[in-house]
Amino acid sequence: MHSQIRASPARPHQTLTEDGRRMREVLSYSRRGSRFTPSQQEAWDAHAEDWFVPDELVDEPGVDVASWFGRRAPLVVEIGCGVGEATGVLAAARPDVNVLALEVWRPGIAASLAEVAAAGATNVRFCSVDAAWILEHLLPEGGLSELWTFFPDPWPKTRHHKRRLVSADFAAVVASRLQVGGRWRLATDWADYAEQMMGVVDAAPGLLGGRVPRWEERPVTKFERKGREAGRDIVDLEYTRT
Repeated sequence: MHSQIRASPARPHQTLTEDGRRMREVLSYSRRGSRFTPSQQEAWDAHAEDWFVPDELVDEPGVDVASWFGRRAPLVVEIGCGVGEATGVLAAARPDVNVLALEVWRPGIAASLAEVAAAGATNVRFCSVDAAWILEHLLPEGGLSELWTFFPDPWPKTRHHKRRLVSADFAAVVASRLQVGGRWRLATDWADYAEQMMGVVDAAPGLLGGRVPRWEERPVTKFERKGREAGRDIVDLEYTRT
């Protein structure tokens, strides 16, 4: 028998082949600049110690996501929280749940910390580890109450469509991690991505739903405003684990 070397989920782009060569992976995101503005630095200094989960913690044996919150509660995951415009508002309205916000852009997390603090939401933890890895490796089957995927990168160029987050494989993982009755809420302002999402998720066993009216509780973020200003329709989708 041979021991299996696990690539760090915090740095998926550094996965190596068996002979030690770097493997180029298809990721649903690109890492942007990491420089903070003064206000972002202030928010980071004030709140990161309490609300940000360092990358290396996901590699600890037997890691328990609930321990990051210091309590057991239904878990909601937000993928791509951006600058936290929706995160703080939605989390503050749900003090009885744990909200894990995943974002690879550190300045976005810093800005989100300020948003969450302003909203008075103490039930949010942030992590910059690859979201697909988190769902597959750290969450048990049926361990997710709700998933929010608002305005994921549309990768509009045809040659980049393979990088879109919502794929058949990802939908299968989501279906297995949602508890029965759990919801997956999505939104996009790209019509062809909306069609792809519906085609993929409609085919995923155990998920039932489709296009729905705009979720009124979801704040209008800069991404949504930008889409509207460009004349694009906003599509909301909702699927339930059966």
